Amino acid sequence: MSSIKIERISDALIEQISYIIANEVKNKNINFVTITDVKVSSDLGYAKVYFTVLDDSKIKETTLALKEARGFIRHELRDRVDIRQIPELEFVYDESIQHAQKIEKIIDKLHEEGK
Repeated sequence: MSSIKIERISDALIEQISYIIANEVKNKNINFVTITDVKVSSDLGYAKVYFTVLDDSKIKETTLALKEARGFIRHELRDRVDIRQIPELEFVYDESIQHAQKIEKIIDKLHEEGK
């Protein structure tokens, strides 16, 4: 399958999963979740959905709530994304933002020490 088609499907999944979580999932532990990326396998059978939350202390609760809601989310995606089979969803906390913030703090500290 072409990488352009997989990228298009990933973009559609990001958009639709974000909408479903924000407007249709009724679990309060999923409030303020941001879907940052979706990596779809080449056979479209599996998708890793990367997310972040505003409150880092809620990562574990949010991951569990998303895991519990994934059946509902997959069901809702069937009517919204034009592919034969909706991939199995795995929700993974996106640590890249935390990593970037850590690097930024180190750079700021180095700049302060250099003055």
